[in-house]
Amino acid sequence: QVQVVESGGGLVQAGGSLRLSCTASGLTFDSNAMGWFRQAPGKEREWVSCISRSGGITYYADSVKGRFTISRDNAKNTLYLQMNNLKPEDTAMYNCAAQRVGWWYDFCSRSSPQYNFWGQGTQVTVSS
Repeated sequence: QVQVVESGGGLVQAGGSLRLSCTASGLTFDSNAMGWFRQAPGKEREWVSCISRSGGITYYADSVKGRFTISRDNAKNTLYLQMNNLKPEDTAMYNCAAQRVGWWYDFCSRSSPQYNFWGQGTQVTVSS
């Protein structure tokens, strides 16, 4: 049974930092590209960032580029999102997702339907 569990969310003032973690079990972690998505109340789910299965390729939404850093530790089956210089508009539920990929595929998708497994999310609230 696959489990994806996020942690690290919380309440922070604008300009502050948080580090989200996502641990996956029941799957071969390094056979999955990984992504972070977020959804604010009343808004559609938004792709934030993704990382290839090796960690060699990363992509970011323009809204977080230069402030967020995605990384992974395949030995620990863990994905991270370091979020710096947080803004009130970053307030959302953040979800981690796993995308099964073949051994030849070292990219990641920005499209949520491409992801196979999702966590329940961790709330990030940024106060002004």
